[in-house]
Amino acid sequence: MRARTAAARDAHGTALVLLGTGVVGSALLRLLATPAAAGLHLVGVAHSRAQHVNARGLVPLRAARLLDATPSARSDETLLATLEASGAANRIVVDATASDAVAARHADWLARGHHVVSANKAVLGGSYAAFRDLRRAGASGNAVYGDAATVGAGLPVLSTLRRLRDCGDRLVALEGVFSGTLSWLFNHYDGSRPFSHLVREARTLGYTEPDPRIDLGGTDVARKLLILARSAGHAIDTDDVVIESLVPDALRDVDVATFLIRLGEFDGALEARRARAAAAGRVLRYLARVDDGGVARVGLAEVERAHPAARLAGTDNLFALTTSRYRAQPLVISGPGAGPEVTAQALLGDLIAIRERAAHP
Repeated sequence: MRARTAAARDAHGTALVLLGTGVVGSALLRLLATPAAAGLHLVGVAHSRAQHVNARGLVPLRAARLLDATPSARSDETLLATLEASGAANRIVVDATASDAVAARHADWLARGHHVVSANKAVLGGSYAAFRDLRRAGASGNAVYGDAATVGAGLPVLSTLRRLRDCGDRLVALEGVFSGTLSWLFNHYDGSRPFSHLVREARTLGYTEPDPRIDLGGTDVARKLLILARSAGHAIDTDDVVIESLVPDALRDVDVATFLIRLGEFDGALEARRARAAAAGRVLRYLARVDDGGVARVGLAEVERAHPAARLAGTDNLFALTTSRYRAQPLVISGPGAGPEVTAQALLGDLIAIRERAAHP
């Protein structure tokens, strides 16, 4: 396998650097080695401590090993200089991290004319001012911001929402299950086992973060709701979203080991809510909602067994869009909403779209 050097010879080529070589970044490297990625030339890889660059190109399946074997100091300027030295007209920074610090650079990269493709929700789902600055930077730099991987792991919810808006349709309400972790937990929570047992199992299976409070706190769901609401035209800020955390106040600031030991402390309260819902013929689901006025909330809700969220399986996500034209029955998008392979595919889809845009302006 030879390094891909076409970008250096083709002024219309597409060169990219990848930030983050964890599970999502590694999955993307595998996809970059497939025929679907023809014309996409990897020239740099980096993680939080080191990087490896070559303006003539890197072999995707060898890139992570080279990063470990011949690392250089982490430098954004070197990465960008390598993109420019590649000779490619289209230069892309791919963010497969979850770093707020990395996300804070997105606007600068866009303003400098570099496209950005991201699975990182920190800016899109952060303050409205940062979101607005990001959009302005993309316009000023004539650069594309690829965000399909930020919500639903590539399920076509953002693209559908934008297409409906472009067609003059108006979002009346959006409701759904936006977390694969919380979907799995409440899909399995039927009272046969304490909720704490399910959390420990989900952590063992790799469905939660090492600190499950990141999932149980609802902040990640709120970020996704903000991204969707803003795509629908709502200028709402982080403080506008009401978040119901599943983590008791007494366990929010303890270390992870202590939290895992004391997980059972909130089994009683959750079981009481589950039993009350079951007595009414309902089930508990962790839902995100925004209405026509931009009122947004994430938290536990009782839903009828006929509700789409009650029929989910595994880590599936659900997005139910009620619009002016889909008012009698919402437009429902559901499917796998978590996992490195589908998230990496969403990143690749955005990369391909930028490649095709350049080829057919």
